Amino acid sequence: MAATTTGMQTAIPFDPYSYAFHEDPYPTYTRLRTEAPVYYNSDGDFWALSRHADVAAGFRDNVRLSNSWGVSMDPTSYNPHAEKAMSFLAMDDPRHLRLRKLVSKGFTPRRVSELSTRITDLTAQHWDKCLQMGEFDYIADFAGLLPMDVVSELLGVGEADRAHLRIQSDLLIHREEGVTDVPEAAIYAYLELHRYYTELLVDRRKNLGDDMVSALLSAEMPDDDGTLAKLTDDEIIGFMMLMVVAGNETTTKLLANSVFWGNRNRGELTKVLADPSEQQVSDWVEETLRYDTSSQMLLRRVIEDVEFGDYTIEAGQRILLLVGSANRDEDVFGADADQYRLGRGTERTILSFGLGTHFCLGAHLARLETNIGLDQLARTVRSYDIDEAGAERVHSVNVRGFARLPMTVQAR
Repeated sequence: MAATTTGMQTAIPFDPYSYAFHEDPYPTYTRLRTEAPVYYNSDGDFWALSRHADVAAGFRDNVRLSNSWGVSMDPTSYNPHAEKAMSFLAMDDPRHLRLRKLVSKGFTPRRVSELSTRITDLTAQHWDKCLQMGEFDYIADFAGLLPMDVVSELLGVGEADRAHLRIQSDLLIHREEGVTDVPEAAIYAYLELHRYYTELLVDRRKNLGDDMVSALLSAEMPDDDGTLAKLTDDEIIGFMMLMVVAGNETTTKLLANSVFWGNRNRGELTKVLADPSEQQVSDWVEETLRYDTSSQMLLRRVIEDVEFGDYTIEAGQRILLLVGSANRDEDVFGADADQYRLGRGTERTILSFGLGTHFCLGAHLARLETNIGLDQLARTVRSYDIDEAGAERVHSVNVRGFARLPMTVQAR
């Protein structure tokens, strides 16, 4: 391995923990796709795939490429018990399929669609306050509130607890500069979230309602031996932990990335503000998902030798699937893949929600929330401005977005 990969990381430095990389990963991705599409980093002892075809193949190969140790590079998180924090995202079939089917009973498209009216009401509630202020922090006052409210309503979390849970959620994904593992604050945040959801589950078991947790407690399906299987407490708590990040953080980042890149590309933004139709808003969301997706990279553990390009990656190795890079691949999205252009029609080719058996269960909900949120913005403002000098990025290996995004709006 060393003989065939010598010089890769020297020629193309790639550190997923680097704050400089977080500011703009795309030049690195371009070099990786061009010069080393199958990349090995000996310092971090990981491989990385950057081209669309390879990343898509990696998603589809759920036999040789395993999720069972989680999808994060953090040494503390990468272990056989990753499912405690990542639920079925850190499982392989058949366990993954069993749990996903059971969870799906409480996460049906009908249940999600029924949320549409409630999401619209929550959006108006938060956005009206922003319009009245005129100048505000888009994250603290809107994008960070809406997804947490939606997840909380699904799980039956009271309004008084949501701000506390959002703080813990932010701490959970934040990574300290120069530290290549889970910081102490994130560990304490995990323990606090686990404690909270354990107590919520105990209470809900005594007081069943019409929320998703109650549905998960009641969900059952035939096991291999014909008996009816139910979710264990650990499985339900693991799913709630997953919802905090997958259902909250990534949608917050998608809402913010959309307005940031709209601000940077005024010609494209004008199309939406001049004609805030359902299609224009949807195009805005889809191009943001492609151009600067919230979920930048996901890890896989090789459990059986696999070939990519001219390389054989051996069992026991780790592979990063660089989703952010795949979504900018010129071979799939054209020579202008590095340009932000609405109306590409790339919904079926972007890899922002994965592919195959692990395709994101919450993809429909994330799109629904973001479309409703941006629709409300587009219909109520003549223009807006982002104070980029005051913006602060989130520093995370997997998630890309903003922790702070000052905004000024001119209402219609």
